[in-house]
Amino acid sequence: MKILAGIETPDAGEMATSNELTMEYLPQNPIFDEDSTVIEQIFKGESPVMKVLCAYEETIEAINKTPDNEALQQKLIMLNGQMDALDAWQLESEAKAILMQLGITQFSQKVKELSGGQRKKVALAGVLIRPCNLLILDEPTNHLDNATIDYLEEKLKAKKTALLMVTHDRYFLDRVANKIVELEEGKLYRYEGNYEAFLEQKQLRESIEERLREKRSTLYKKELEWMRKGVEARRTKQKARQDRFYELEESLGSNGKQNLEVGLSTSRLGKKIIELKEVNKAYGDQTVVKDFTYTVLRGDRIGIIGNNGIGKSSLLNLISQTISCDTGEIQIGETVRIGYYTQESKDLKEDMRVIDFIKEKAEFIKAADGTLVSASKMLERFLFPPYMHYTPIGKLSGGERRRLYLLHVLMEDINVLLLDEPTNDLDIYTLQVLENYVEEFDGPVIAVSHDRYFLDRMAEKIFAFEGQGKIVNCPGNYSDYRARQIPISEIKEDIQKSIKEGNALYKEQKAQAAAQKLKMSFKEKMEYEKIEEEIENLEGKLQEVEEAMTKNATNFNKLQELTNKKEELESELEYKMERWEYLSELHEKTR
Repeated sequence: MKILAGIETPDAGEMATSNELTMEYLPQNPIFDEDSTVIEQIFKGESPVMKVLCAYEETIEAINKTPDNEALQQKLIMLNGQMDALDAWQLESEAKAILMQLGITQFSQKVKELSGGQRKKVALAGVLIRPCNLLILDEPTNHLDNATIDYLEEKLKAKKTALLMVTHDRYFLDRVANKIVELEEGKLYRYEGNYEAFLEQKQLRESIEERLREKRSTLYKKELEWMRKGVEARRTKQKARQDRFYELEESLGSNGKQNLEVGLSTSRLGKKIIELKEVNKAYGDQTVVKDFTYTVLRGDRIGIIGNNGIGKSSLLNLISQTISCDTGEIQIGETVRIGYYTQESKDLKEDMRVIDFIKEKAEFIKAADGTLVSASKMLERFLFPPYMHYTPIGKLSGGERRRLYLLHVLMEDINVLLLDEPTNDLDIYTLQVLENYVEEFDGPVIAVSHDRYFLDRMAEKIFAFEGQGKIVNCPGNYSDYRARQIPISEIKEDIQKSIKEGNALYKEQKAQAAAQKLKMSFKEKMEYEKIEEEIENLEGKLQEVEEAMTKNATNFNKLQELTNKKEELESELEYKMERWEYLSELHEKTR
C-alpha cells in the first residue's frame, strides 16, 4: 500500500502512473497537525480548491478572534471570490455534512483534544472530501462503530473514484469490493467479485494446487529412484534432468500453507461463574451502565455492540474487576480464571523479546490432548518462526503484535474469555482460527466488537448499548439483532403488499391458463427436436473446458478465464435441461 501511495519505493521493478492521477491515502495510523482545527485538518491538500478552503477557514477563525481587523475583512472578501470561482461552497457544505454523519460536530475543536476514534473519523472525512481519482484506504473500519461503517459503505459505493483498500472486515469487502487481490507467500492472486466470490475461487485454486502437488510428489518419487541409481552428470540430457529434479525437490520443500492452531485445554469451571446485580457505573455526568443484572452461564457467547464511547469496554472492565461499580454487586465464582484480551494490548513491552514475553506467562502449557507444549512451540503454532523468537516486540508489525498478545492471553490457564475489539489488526486467517477457538472454548466468551461477520459467527446473545446506561439483552447473533430493528409496521406493510401482489399474479396466471388450450407450438416442436443434440454438445464442451483447466492449472489468469467459461456452460446446460423436461412433458400431454 505504501509503495502504491508513493511513500516507499520498491527494491526492484518500476511503477508507472498516469499524469492525470490524483490520489488520496488513508494510512492505518494517520499523522495529524496537533494544533490545527478539525475543519483545517479536513481541508489540508495540494489542490487549488483545498488551499482556498483551508485559507478561508483560517481567516474565519482569525476574524472570530479579532472581528475589527480590516486586513482580515479584505482577505475574506478576496477568498469569497475565489470560493465562487472554484465552486468550493458545495465542497465545504459536503465536508461538514460528512463530519456530522461521522459524529463530529465541533468543527473548530483542536485535533489534539480528540480521542483516537474521533481522529480516525476526521482523517476518513478528509480523504472522502478531497478531490481524487484513486482512493487508497488502509484498514478504514478499524475503531469505527457499526453505524459509521454502514454510512462508509454507502459513501464508498456511491463514490465515482477507483478504490483500493486493505481491510479485514469481511462484510465490508462483500458489500464494497468487486475485485479481490490476495497476497500470500509473496505472490499476488487476483479474483473477480466480492469476498464471498473470492472464497469460492480460492478454494478452487487451492484444490487445483493440491492436485498438482500430488502429481509432483509422484513424479519426485520416480526421479528420486532414478537419481539413486547414479547418473553420468557430464551428459547434457542427464544434467538437465538432474536440474529439473532439484527444482522439483525445492518446489516440494514447502506446501505453501502454514497452519495456525490453538488447541489449548481450559481449567475446570464451577457452578457459580459471574453474577451482576443492579450494577451502575458513571463517569461524571455520563452514565455508562445503569441497573444492569445478568448471570453468566457456562455456554454463553455474548457479543456487545454500541457506539464508540458509550461504555462497552467499561462493562468488560467491571466484569474483569479492573474497575469497580458505583453501586450494585458483581460476584465472581471461586473457580473462575478470566483471560482478558484488551483493545490497547497494554501488556506489550517494546524492548522485550518475543519468546521472553510468552515465557512470562508460562514455559509450558497443557494442550487439549493433555500433552505439554513449550512456549517456543506455541509461538510456531501462531506463525512466529524460530528466527523471530528473539526479535524485540517493538520491531513487530501491528498485526503481529496483536497475534502475539492473543497468544499471551490464551497461554494463561483460563476458563472465561473477555475480548475487547479482538478483530482489529488481525488478518482474516487468524480471525478464522480465533472464531474456531471461541467455538470450541469450554467456557463463556464475552466480546466487544464492531466486526459484524465475527459477531454473526460467535454470538448467541447480543448486549446492545442504547445510551444513558441502558443495555438490552437480545437473543441471537448480530444479524438477528439488526432484523429486529425494523419497525413492526413496516414488516406488516411488506407482508400485506406481498400477499396482495401474489394474489393478483395468481389470478392473472389462472385466467391466462384458462384462456389457452394446451398445445405445442411449431417453435416448441422445432426446439424439442433439436434440444437433445444441443445438450450433448454442451456436455462435450464442458468436458473440454475441464480438461483445459487441468492443463492450465499453473496459469491462474487462464484458469480464471476457463472457470468463467465453465460457469457459463453449466448455466446454459442447466437451462437446456429444464427446457427439455418442460418440452418432454408438454409433448406427452399433447400427443
